[in-house]
Amino acid sequence: MAKSLKITQKKSVISEKQNQRDTLRSLGLRRIGQTVVREDSKINRGYVRAVAHLVEVEEVDA
Repeated sequence: MAKSLKITQKKSVISEKQNQRDTLRSLGLRRIGQTVVREDSKINRGYVRAVAHLVEVEEVDA
């Protein structure tokens, strides 16, 4: 089974830097409370680390 990341946006992007806003958008997150499931890869882990203070992450089996 492949691992996946369940990413939920928990905080607003208001007053955040533009690169952090762009990172959330590239993850597919647009609003607080929205959840996406992404492949567990180095790229997605890096995205999550860049915006760790704005999101909540869970590992799930896909």
